[in-house]
Amino acid sequence: MIKYYKTYEGKLKQLDAPESGCWINIYPPFNHDNLKKLSEQYNIPIDFLIDSLDIEERSRFEHEDDTDLIVLKIPMANDAENEREARFITIPLGIILVQDIVITISPYENQVIDCFLNNNVKNVNINHRSKFVLQIFDRCVFYYLYFLKEINNESNAYEKELYDSMRNEELLKLLKIEKSLVYFVTSLRSNELMMLKIQRTDFLKIKTDEDQQEFFGDTIIDMSQALEMSNTYTNILGGTMDAFASIISNNLNVVMRRLTSVTVVLTVPMLIASLYGMNVKIPYEGNNYAFYFIITFCFAIAIGLIVLFKKLKWW
Repeated sequence: MIKYYKTYEGKLKQLDAPESGCWINIYPPFNHDNLKKLSEQYNIPIDFLIDSLDIEERSRFEHEDDTDLIVLKIPMANDAENEREARFITIPLGIILVQDIVITISPYENQVIDCFLNNNVKNVNINHRSKFVLQIFDRCVFYYLYFLKEINNESNAYEKELYDSMRNEELLKLLKIEKSLVYFVTSLRSNELMMLKIQRTDFLKIKTDEDQQEFFGDTIIDMSQALEMSNTYTNILGGTMDAFASIISNNLNVVMRRLTSVTVVLTVPMLIASLYGMNVKIPYEGNNYAFYFIITFCFAIAIGLIVLFKKLKWW
């Protein structure tokens, strides 16, 4: 699905057909013929479009035939119902600069592009291509930080549930979050290296624009902060999962020990009762008080075992 946009009076407006200085956004579903037609129309290498749809594509930038490509790894919430899937994932966003047009393409609809489509970003100017690209970088970092806060809140909530839990559900939820953090750490590190290289090589040609240089520098700092937060949360979550796995195992051991103690307490009286219930000659079978003596003896043994287990802290 290919749509065309342009800014008028600071607002993004959708166009019926491409114009000079417009933004072309490509969302699923994809039509290979349309992508090929777009490639031929603007003389874009078809690989620039196809590579941006590969989930495993790394962050990078490339120049070929007067066309610039930037592949940025962006975060998005994962709506998959599979309990083993990560809570958040990262996907590639292809940014293609050709002639006076900006083309963006991604394998899924995502919040980074949607915030532009919904006019939630101030001072968007498609004609100023380098600034628009920097704003996309900035929105990317914003959503990394936003999702990291969500991850932190969710992990804290799951930790509270785990204190008295002997189930695996909470650990599986934490595992989904841990997978998300692995995706974030890998993508953020790749993004940071790419942005530093873009800054060093002046790929966006903003060397003479002090405001854009400062904005780009702030974005790189925020990206580094997001990477540091991801590493910190990953280390904390890894230690937390190990600790709570031990707690769950210990809780199970405590329950099994108590059940074993109860079994031992009941087994000895049952053994005595079984012996005196045999259809053979037994001591005191003619005594009128034998039954009460046996009951008292069984209770005494049971109470003695309970006292012993309490002293051993098994009860």
